[in-house]
Order: sequence, then C-alpha cells, then structure tokens
Amino acid sequence: MGSIGAPELLIILAVLLLLFGGAKLPKLARSLGEAKNEFERGTKHEDKPVETRVETRIVEVPKVDPPADSVTMSKAELEKLIDERARRAVPPPDDPR
Repeated sequence: MGSIGAPELLIILAVLLLLFGGAKLPKLARSLGEAKNEFERGTKHEDKPVETRVETRIVEVPKVDPPADSVTMSKAELEKLIDERARRAVPPPDDPR
C-alpha cells in the first residue's frame, strides 16, 4: 500500500464537504490540528520535570495549658447541681412570668 495521492485526497475532501458543509470544515480542520498537536505533546518523552505549584501555609496553633485545679464531686453532688440549675432555667407552670 502506498501513500494517499492527489485523487484520493480530493475524494476524501469532497466527502467531508458533503458530510459537514463548507462552514464547519475550517472548525473541523482546526480541532483535528489541535488534537494532533496535543497527542504529539503527550507522547514526547522529555526529561524535563513537570512544574507544579504547591502553596503551603504555616499556621500556629496556640497551646492550651490544662487547668491548674481539677474539680471532683460525687454523683450525689452532681445530681443536686443539675437539679438546681434545671429549676432555675425552667420556671414552674403556675408561675405568671
């Protein structure tokens, strides 16, 4: 098989003209050229490293010291405290507030 000659190329162009119309042929040729160039760039095995930009930020997190005094209470004291706060937060139903 040989390469495409002038008569074959004219037949191919005529078929393309019939299929796509005269207005779309330049766009089609441009997109085919761009695709060919992109393919060639992708298949090149260059030793150049690909440059990527990575943005890093250093954020200082403040250190929080644990409280100096720790509080301990019994279960009964905790329940009493919860009851007192609940009574203050919710007024009784017969309260006119």
